[in-house]
Amino acid sequence: MVFRVCSERFVRPYSVLMRNSFFDRSLDAGSIARRVRDVAAGKVGFYSVGLYPASLAYNCAMQNQAGRLMLAARPGRDLLGAFSKEAIANMDAGHVATVRSTGTHVSSTEQRPNTLRDLILECELVVLSANSNHIEEDLLEACRLREELGREQVVLACLSGSFSHDPITNNAYVLCEQEPNLAFFSGFHRHGALRNPFDSFTANFCHPNALTAMLGAQLLDCLSPNIQVSPGVHNVEGQYIKAAKNMASVFAGFGYAFHQDNPGVLPTLLTLLLDQCLDQAATVSMARPDRQKLYHRQPIPLTELGYAVPRIEATLVRDGDFEKVRDHTFTQLTAMVADVRGSMMLPVSGSPTRNFQVGQVLAAKMREHKRCPSSMEELEQWCESAGLRKGGLEGLKSLRYWPQIARKYSIPLHDASMVNLLYMAVYGRPAVKDTAYRVMTESRELSNYCQESVRPTHSRRYAEALQNLDVVEALDLVVNAVIADNARNAMRRAAPLEGDGDGLPAYVQLMDVIETQLDA
Repeated sequence: MVFRVCSERFVRPYSVLMRNSFFDRSLDAGSIARRVRDVAAGKVGFYSVGLYPASLAYNCAMQNQAGRLMLAARPGRDLLGAFSKEAIANMDAGHVATVRSTGTHVSSTEQRPNTLRDLILECELVVLSANSNHIEEDLLEACRLREELGREQVVLACLSGSFSHDPITNNAYVLCEQEPNLAFFSGFHRHGALRNPFDSFTANFCHPNALTAMLGAQLLDCLSPNIQVSPGVHNVEGQYIKAAKNMASVFAGFGYAFHQDNPGVLPTLLTLLLDQCLDQAATVSMARPDRQKLYHRQPIPLTELGYAVPRIEATLVRDGDFEKVRDHTFTQLTAMVADVRGSMMLPVSGSPTRNFQVGQVLAAKMREHKRCPSSMEELEQWCESAGLRKGGLEGLKSLRYWPQIARKYSIPLHDASMVNLLYMAVYGRPAVKDTAYRVMTESRELSNYCQESVRPTHSRRYAEALQNLDVVEALDLVVNAVIADNARNAMRRAAPLEGDGDGLPAYVQLMDVIETQLDA
């Protein structure tokens, strides 16, 4: 396999994982039985570390579950570097020592820090916990080490909650779709929650093979009695939900901060943000080329993982043929749905998520400057001035590649209206930013936008046409709708029904811009 190298990262034209399973292709019952026992008693490794794995390790230390978890920091990075000095000072010294011990091993009577090589050698499951800045490089290196060390049965998973990007082809994508056998692990925790001895933590471990998903979830579930991990097969959908959630969390933080005096706006806003994350993930799921394998070629029934029986059945036209699709509707991804909900809430105690804090900063600066940020760079500067490090703001990274993602997966505009609004506030032309500012900051405009933007484009156009039959274009639209051959063209017509946009409410003007620019 040939890899291309660029200044930003390694870029691979094809999937590198090939296989990602606890088992080889042996049919010998005895060797398989021994392998099952090895996996069940195996260790879990987290590479690169960061806030999430370090907090999880601290939880394990509190619960006296040492021995099943190994950590390895990225070269040049401290194991607890994601925590502030104040946070470390408030931790139990004994627990901190236990956490640090999980990141080292004894070699030739000398205590040495673990590396990715050590995790591959000692663990049955290795979670690559880097964000989108490093995840693909880490995945390549982990695959290389597996082969070099003869440890191909080590399962690899990721935590990355942002879209990946190929700088050479300028394509954005969900990494788990490019690497369909890559496992995905995710759950919800606030800053400091996993350091609370009474707090519990739920998560999903997803792998397209149901048996691998079940064994991986069991390994993670054994780390601490306060950690509950459920298996799932929707790795692509899970990673998409997390990336979409990170963008939605930015908007939620903005809504809480800017419209705190208008609490009636928030329930509608938060409901839309949640529903649209899941609706987008459903669209991505329908586009999976391995749907038949995912649902019908499993070693064990999906109901054994906790999935309900399929509740949605639809007939699609694909390449001129009719195809019947049955969907389990992500019934097992409860932890990920909880992650979406939780990341959009202002906690009673502790700090909200980093992406939520980005939204709070955005609200404060838009109130101060009476405008949207002039660029993504200015927004990132606002965040860094508020103590939020640019490298950890996954929601802004996902937003950067949003138009490419929306086109790649054919995300309907009415299922992504809130993300579209946020995107225009950051990346729109100056005139568009002015309109976006009005919609985001005036509660009535925002409420109307929430109500109207979720309707399919053609539905709104027909409704407007019926109210403006004296306008020639509107009458033509209704007439053409009667003619079956012209109905589709009429639905896609981008021309406004009332000449120019003068006199239209801000939310309508913005929807017209989004429909003509993002849907191009």
